Amino acid sequence: MSVPSLASRPDNRARRGAFAFALAGILFVIYEAAAPRVADQTTLDSAESWTSLVWSLAHIAAIAGLVLIPLGYGALRDRLRGTPHESTAAAAATIGYIGSALTISYYGAEVYGLKAIGQRAVADQDATLTEVGNAFRYDPTAMSVFAIGLVLIAVAAVLAAVAVWRSGTLQRWSAVPLAVLLATMLPQYFLPHPGRIAWGAMVAVAAMWLTAEMAQDRTPTARVETTHRPRSAA
Repeated sequence: MSVPSLASRPDNRARRGAFAFALAGILFVIYEAAAPRVADQTTLDSAESWTSLVWSLAHIAAIAGLVLIPLGYGALRDRLRGTPHESTAAAAATIGYIGSALTISYYGAEVYGLKAIGQRAVADQDATLTEVGNAFRYDPTAMSVFAIGLVLIAVAAVLAAVAVWRSGTLQRWSAVPLAVLLATMLPQYFLPHPGRIAWGAMVAVAAMWLTAEMAQDRTPTARVETTHRPRSAA
């Protein structure tokens, strides 16, 4: 007789957590599209852009997106709970949290530090104050922490893609585009503004694909085969 086992299916917590990816993707689009981009960062126009509301909101959106991505990996871990690939998803979540924390430290400086410098530069009509902002933005320590954070974000994304690829319950390719895009987060900073917006839009699409895939229940129910044996004579 075939008896349905109590094989785990994706619970509501995992499904809800998957939407962290989609929300993060939307926030990355907002960041790339809304943040003012002034070519010459040593001018009063640049200082004024640092003081704008959209500058703060755009970078806060990026910070929130960086928080949500590891939360999504945590949902992936729950989605794969009890499988051999749970540990890979858990590693993605842990490394992702560390990478995001290091990267966010740099974004925080841009949100709060550059705003204060820009306000003073505009008030004094002194463009040379932008040199202070650029000094800490390109400080070797700051850049090193930022780069390490981005590398860890890329590693976490690749681990998540590996977990999905090997899961057997999710479409193999569903996490690959997001992993590729997050691995290119560093070079995309050097793209022109339209290129950065395009990158953010692709992140959103990739994140929504993974969300949609994780929200579905494709976990097969294992069945345990049992057989009746004749009772022995008393």
